[in-house]
Amino acid sequence: MPYRPCVGVALFNREGRVFVGRRRPDKGPEYRDPVFEWQMPQGGIDPGEDPYTAALRELYEETNIRSTALLAEAPEWYRYDLPLDALGKALKGRYRGQTQKWFALRFTGDEAEIDVRAPGGGHHKPEFVDWRWERLENLPDLIIPFKRGVYEQVVRAFAPLVAAE
Repeated sequence: MPYRPCVGVALFNREGRVFVGRRRPDKGPEYRDPVFEWQMPQGGIDPGEDPYTAALRELYEETNIRSTALLAEAPEWYRYDLPLDALGKALKGRYRGQTQKWFALRFTGDEAEIDVRAPGGGHHKPEFVDWRWERLENLPDLIIPFKRGVYEQVVRAFAPLVAAE
């Protein structure tokens, strides 16, 4: 089975904290873990879509955020495998996991722009039920364990951005 091409967004506020959203509890069979409910915005790349364009689209569709500035792009693609009990069920049953290109963005707008319950795009159910700003180094401990390795790589790639704050 192939890996689904996706993007992820580490969205930093002015204080150097990163946006995390609390996933809906009914999001999918791979997310049945009430302890690890938080993640950064991420999603699939449409056929023929540029990864950066996909990152901006996914961010808008999941958070309603458009006010951003590009800070950095991860130096490589990161990937994870689905747990065995989710194979054939999660990701429409077509993928073994995801390969992800990550972008660090600065949020340049007002927090009133953020709306995870009625995000932009209007074509699907909201991904998140809540959100908050979190320290970058805390993210791997918040994410569902099968994605933890990717989040550790994202933290390493973007940690210099926080150190520069």
